[in-house]
Amino acid sequence: MPREFKRQDRVADALQRELSLLIRNELRDPRVGLVNITAADISRDLSSAKIYVSFVDLDDDAGHAAATSALNGAAGFLRSQLARTMQMRTIPRLKFICDNSGAHGSYLSALIDRAVSTDKARHGQQADEGEE
Repeated sequence: MPREFKRQDRVADALQRELSLLIRNELRDPRVGLVNITAADISRDLSSAKIYVSFVDLDDDAGHAAATSALNGAAGFLRSQLARTMQMRTIPRLKFICDNSGAHGSYLSALIDRAVSTDKARHGQQADEGEE
């Protein structure tokens, strides 16, 4: 019977959970505010990990870049803390990448809502003109 999840997936989930706790409780950098870890992508040999993050309280690209560079600067500290909590032979090298897919999705949703409301208003005017 095949395994339901690969080891990569299980390690990625555990890494995501542990990192979210460590960033919230242990990281004291003022540039890093509220961080949401959206995904963790781990290489097949479990030696490196790309951690995709989004920032709740930052709106500008400069703030995102500063917070991401702060997380990348603290990657060694976070990796050493992960070594204490996770039962693995080697802990993957961490690389943090800013993920703006949530903001982009809400922007697209707003565009769609505006197009739908414009279309409804246009069809409502045509129906009114047809009745006269």
